[in-house]
Amino acid sequence: MKCIIDCQVVLSRAPKGPLASHIGPFARSLSKQGYSLYSIHQQVRLAACFSRWLKQQGVGLRSITSDHPPRYLRYRARHARPSQGDAAALKHVLEFLRSEGVIPAEKMSACPLTPAERCTQGYEHHLREARGLASATITNYVPFIRSFLEDRFGDEPVTLSRLCASDIVRFVQRQVPRLHPKRAKLLTSALRSFLQYARYLGKTKLDLAAAVPAVANWSMTSIPRAIAADQIRQLLASIDRCTAMGCRDYAILLLLARLGLRSGEVTFLE
Repeated sequence: MKCIIDCQVVLSRAPKGPLASHIGPFARSLSKQGYSLYSIHQQVRLAACFSRWLKQQGVGLRSITSDHPPRYLRYRARHARPSQGDAAALKHVLEFLRSEGVIPAEKMSACPLTPAERCTQGYEHHLREARGLASATITNYVPFIRSFLEDRFGDEPVTLSRLCASDIVRFVQRQVPRLHPKRAKLLTSALRSFLQYARYLGKTKLDLAAAVPAVANWSMTSIPRAIAADQIRQLLASIDRCTAMGCRDYAILLLLARLGLRSGEVTFLE
């Protein structure tokens, strides 16, 4: 059942979780600050999703801390397409809750970064400061690299010299089947970029970027390779062969259908 928030934002379902009763006031706060309707809609939807995730994690309203948004964004990156403004939107949510006195100031302290997060943070800084990449590209790359490092090292120190080609291939093989082809190509691009960064730092001796397997992304895969015989008969029967143009079209289609000639080959026939 659809739910209307503050007479302007429509959600596919009613908000649930510890933030449910604060979604409406949050939307009004954004409106008063002059945010566009589109921006309000995006931030409110994200806040509602964040609230549902908090409920799943068993986190109460007074227990929300500043380490929950990054954890949620990592979860979201694995299950949905991340947006460039997600981190800023969740920051707005926490700022609103703090301004309303819902979250105590002492609850806002950040938890220490994991080894994988620290390494990813260094890579992100390299992309932004040394490479000058666009924010959208960084937003797409970083979650993949964090997932890769967490998959390989877990909570242990990240020792890039221990990486080998089989680690990379196994990770890609596990991730690609659940990704859209375009996202899969982003994954491999991110891995190549990170492994080049690791070699630049001198952390790896081999060119592991060359070990990242290519991902097929065939275009127009939904188009059938051939049409059925009855469809061919219907097409030929629809042509008016009482005119010279009709006879020409009929002959062309017959050549294409029966001889399997390509359009270019038919064009060069005399």
